[in-house]
Amino acid sequence: MSLAMFTRDLEPVIYDNQDFVAAVQQLALRSRYSHIRILVVDPTTAIKDGHRLIELGRRLSSFIEFRRPPQEYASRSDSFMIIDENGLLYRPKADRYEGFSDPNNAFEARTRLREFDAAWEQSETESEFRRLGL
Repeated sequence: MSLAMFTRDLEPVIYDNQDFVAAVQQLALRSRYSHIRILVVDPTTAIKDGHRLIELGRRLSSFIEFRRPPQEYASRSDSFMIIDENGLLYRPKADRYEGFSDPNNAFEARTRLREFDAAWEQSETESEFRRLGL
């Protein structure tokens, strides 16, 4: 079970709601081999506002990893999520809530996953994602 997400700022309207966070938690806990990777271009507001997905990632850090992509990827205008190398949610313009989802499009999902993997390999772990309040 895997999920790879490329997002500008963890768009709270989409990703900071209980249903989405519960689905990610269920995916993470389904198998010890589950792996969730999330690239966030600008996590500042999400971290400051206590985004639910970040809080879940802090609790399940063995399954969920956040990173900030290198600067060359920061200018991308799209946003996407790939599930199990087969399903795809794609928004060509990350600042708009328009796009498409296809739960069974391995070709397109793997194309985006190659782009994601390239960015992931060059990305840096954002220390603020791991910080826990005491």
